[in-house]
Amino acid sequence: MTMSVEDVSAALADLSCTDLSDAMDKLAIPGQCLGIMPLDRSFRLVGQAWTLRYGPVGEDPGTVGDYIDDIGPGRVVVLDNQGRLDATVWGDLLTMTASKRGVEGTVIDGVCRDVDRALELSYPIFSRGNWMRTGKDRVQVEATGDPVTVGGVRVEAGDWLVGDGDGVVSVPMARVEEVVAVANNIRDAEERIRREVESGSSLRAARGLVGYHSLQTHASG
Repeated sequence: MTMSVEDVSAALADLSCTDLSDAMDKLAIPGQCLGIMPLDRSFRLVGQAWTLRYGPVGEDPGTVGDYIDDIGPGRVVVLDNQGRLDATVWGDLLTMTASKRGVEGTVIDGVCRDVDRALELSYPIFSRGNWMRTGKDRVQVEATGDPVTVGGVRVEAGDWLVGDGDGVVSVPMARVEEVVAVANNIRDAEERIRREVESGSSLRAARGLVGYHSLQTHASG
């Protein structure tokens, strides 16, 4: 990667999830995390994944994990709870500590609780929803730092997560510069279309100027 981490973060912060989704379609990279949405539409996050995978408890109940004190700025906590809606893996104390430590946000394939705290602290949480029942004695940590699945997308530690009002995308670390370049081109093309329409052009003509209908199409598609 030739861009610094700081440059990548700034570039991604300047793009929307739709820009990035279109770019990944163009590059045939699966990255749109289905069903993972912000608790509040104003929430926005950009950062690199710190991953944890949960599983159901067995004879040894295990724990939900004490990990948050080891995570800081630039990281997004990515929790794979296998899409479970009946047991939470994130709540008030985790939100408070993560916010204090400057963590960029949390993405959960599952649900959270204590929503009011996240809203009060403007701490970005993206999940399948919220419910009050604890995950204690229901789920346990299976692995940290391993690849996880979120909304049907494989997320590896260090991959880039971007979230906004439209949901979450995961950009593979090895291809982030390529995705940023294509996303910028798509965004600029759509901005040109808007300017043309505002100046009196028909949408059909404005789209034709930039080849709109092939912007997101993969070369072999």
